[in-house]
Amino acid sequence: MKEPARILVVGGGYVGMYTALRLQRKLKRDEARIVVVDPEPYMTYQPFLPEAAAGSISPRHVVVPLRRVLDGCQVVIGEATAIDHAKRTATITTLATEEDGTGSVDLEYDELVLAPGSVSRTLPVPGLAEHGIGFKTVEEAIGLRNHVLGQLDIASSTRDPDVRDAALTFVFVGGGYAGVEALAELEDMARYAARYYHNVSAEDMKWILVEATGRILPEVGEEMGKYAVSELRRRNIDVRLDTRLDSCEGRVAVLSDGSRHPTRTLVWTAGVKPHPILAATDLPLNERGRLVCTPSLRVEGTEHAWAAGDAAAVPDVTADAKGKSKSPAKGAGQECAPNAQHAVRQAKVLAENIVASLRGEPVKDYEHAYVGSVASLGLHKGVAHVYGRKLKGYPAWFMHRAYHLSRVPTWNRKARVLAEWTLAGLFKREIVSLGSLENPRAEFELAAGTGRHNETT
Repeated sequence: MKEPARILVVGGGYVGMYTALRLQRKLKRDEARIVVVDPEPYMTYQPFLPEAAAGSISPRHVVVPLRRVLDGCQVVIGEATAIDHAKRTATITTLATEEDGTGSVDLEYDELVLAPGSVSRTLPVPGLAEHGIGFKTVEEAIGLRNHVLGQLDIASSTRDPDVRDAALTFVFVGGGYAGVEALAELEDMARYAARYYHNVSAEDMKWILVEATGRILPEVGEEMGKYAVSELRRRNIDVRLDTRLDSCEGRVAVLSDGSRHPTRTLVWTAGVKPHPILAATDLPLNERGRLVCTPSLRVEGTEHAWAAGDAAAVPDVTADAKGKSKSPAKGAGQECAPNAQHAVRQAKVLAENIVASLRGEPVKDYEHAYVGSVASLGLHKGVAHVYGRKLKGYPAWFMHRAYHLSRVPTWNRKARVLAEWTLAGLFKREIVSLGSLENPRAEFELAAGTGRHNETT
């Protein structure tokens, strides 16, 4: 009897999870054994991170447990550190290998799916590593929410005007989806929360968006991008285009226009870069460090290696004769833009092509015409450019929610998110900061050590 094919999926994000889910549905157990490797036991639906940060959605409803969804796969919580495709082996480190001192283990495979996603792209800005806050994970989103509410507490209780001003100044670097939506949602939340502080008002807060190019939200087109700028500025949000962050040492954000802004909150969302695992493979990469792929989502020049999502440079077969994509998104051209719209659809084609390849059937190319983009600018506010139609305000915000509700994985999560949105419309916002969750043992350490509850003296 023929041995089942060993399929290794590196990455449990949207592409990795949905590819594995479709594979376990399409393939019989005697056809393949599927292993999914990811550092986290869950998939994060990143478009919901801004709403999770604002308290509109509970953090647990932004994530999908991999083991529950992929019950027909073996889920390994670990990280791929190297891949030798010539030998069909991947080097994996797990929590167990760290505890028992073995260092790493080698997994053999027949088919490889690389979907590790991307990581934050940082620049050598002085002070960024010490004071910057990222916004790619659910932990960062909730940490940022607690941090913002904590700054309101500091501002309301200090007598030092410099400390107060720095606490009430919030700087966001990056004018893409992540930066704009995070700033808009958190500003909405903080403005609402200010009514419960006797000496802090919305007018006391300063929100600054720094973007190195001349526009924000390039995915929704130039006209809607300009509307987004005017909408944010109408809310007294300081949008600075063609401006860079030069330094943030000493908790002072120094911008390229010469302005200085003492701040205790600097959120960095200025782009992403391919996951480092791609550089630790023997597979071909393009000049931006992404895997060079064919339209069928195979890694070019190889057999039995596949990729999709942020990690893959996939030719855009819908581009016109001049090689220009119909999408207005940044980075579009002869390659599909590394965004969620493509990742969602590539996962389906990728899984079907792997099944076809295992069964000796022809594979098909990934082809997706640009539909449009939607973005939230806070509660009941948004912009959208869908099927050539431009929407703004409440209709765009409603479309944003409807689209992402349809895309969030599993009916369980859809129902829970919809229920939370419904309840949020009936009751007031929750503005509780649970910052102590980031260091849950602090109270016990105080009690057991040399803290305020020390009983050993």
